[in-house]
Amino acid sequence: METRGLEPVPDSERTGRVRALVPTWVGANLTMLLVTVGAGLAVLNGLNLWQVLAVAVTASAIGFGLVGLVSIAGREGGAPGMALSRAVFGQRGNLLPGALTWVARWGWETVNAVTGTYAVLAVLNLLLGVTGTHSLTVLTLLAFVGCSYLVSGLGLGALRLCCVWSSYLFGGVSLLVLVHLAGATDWQAVLGRPAGPASMMVAGVGTLVAGGISWAPSGPDFARYLPRTASGAAMVGATVGGAGIVYVPMVLTGTVMAVASPGLATAPDPVAFIGPLLPGWLSVPYLLTAVAGMVLINAMSLYSAGFTAQTLGFTVPRAWAVGLNAAISLFLGSLLMMSATGFLDSFVSFLALLSVTFSAWVGVFAADLLRGRAYDPAALLDTTPAGAYWYTGGFCVPAVAAWGTGLVTGLLFTGVEWFAGPLSTTWIGHQGLGWAVTITVSAALYAILPRPADRTGGDRSLHF
Repeated sequence: METRGLEPVPDSERTGRVRALVPTWVGANLTMLLVTVGAGLAVLNGLNLWQVLAVAVTASAIGFGLVGLVSIAGREGGAPGMALSRAVFGQRGNLLPGALTWVARWGWETVNAVTGTYAVLAVLNLLLGVTGTHSLTVLTLLAFVGCSYLVSGLGLGALRLCCVWSSYLFGGVSLLVLVHLAGATDWQAVLGRPAGPASMMVAGVGTLVAGGISWAPSGPDFARYLPRTASGAAMVGATVGGAGIVYVPMVLTGTVMAVASPGLATAPDPVAFIGPLLPGWLSVPYLLTAVAGMVLINAMSLYSAGFTAQTLGFTVPRAWAVGLNAAISLFLGSLLMMSATGFLDSFVSFLALLSVTFSAWVGVFAADLLRGRAYDPAALLDTTPAGAYWYTGGFCVPAVAAWGTGLVTGLLFTGVEWFAGPLSTTWIGHQGLGWAVTITVSAALYAILPRPADRTGGDRSLHF
């Protein structure tokens, strides 16, 4: 059981391997929602198979390229992402992006827990013919969150083991699904679809990239046990490769399925919808793999959320901090299931807004990393005015200003169900590129502002 919390990992314990990042980011993307997105790209965006392929490859390269870049900070500082963020924003300034990141984690964990619960109910219906009652739904949600907490509470070793085996299971079952689709699909209809507009491809990239960016603050959490000699380029490559192994086939699977079953693009429960599309001998293992994948995603999110809670001042052991987030996701998941169906759309809109928040943090943090940053282990944990990362009243003013400016600018271009920025009707807004504007503005502004001295004298050139 991992007991280390925010404390940086000493060099003597950095025995990780870069190749371990591949199954880590495979596991982080084992969600059936990618299949739904693939169907949406075909049905709602009007894209053909080759365009969807280009969208999936581009989105995974951009989104998880940023995750891989931010992960290098974990190698440099040996600490979780939001703890390293203290060196950038200041001990008090870091509370602003930290709090919003923590709230965003609640959202992702809640939606994932609810989706996973319905996946379990779909499997029970297929295997045993059991119809979900209110009591069974609540018990299933409790079991799902409990399993997620068990894995994340044990720590990184358990997560890595689960990621490896999930990768093997996903690869085997996905191969069977692809073989089945190859024989059962009307390829003339699939390949004969006309190409959609290029603007819809850009919008599709924007939708998928947002999912990758949401993992960026967690990147250092899974890279902090790597030795300082680990290649940064290899870390980025392993992160993008691991994500791409999942992104591309699952998105394409949804696109192919949507040709015969266009309802998949708008299905509120994609897991239950997909079950009947496959033969019984294949649908059950496929759905079981989906359930295991969503448990793992939730566990990884809980693992990172525990560190975020600790950076916000919850002075409890790591496992207790993870338990706090598990309890929150259980509570919010119960509320979500008892609410009207329309609440889900509003909740997803809420998450879309928070993806802009992730982008604001990524822009500043990545720019700081590229400017050269050496992290002082003692200073990261010193939250007093005497600490090296106290700056001005606990705030690194240029970083906070760049973050806030990028955040506000991105929101101007963002339009969702119940919120529309004044520039959301522009081309950028229609293509869902608020996140790109946010990263660009926050990174550029921070790059041109003078960075205050942190009293460690440890700035150095970043090596890849």
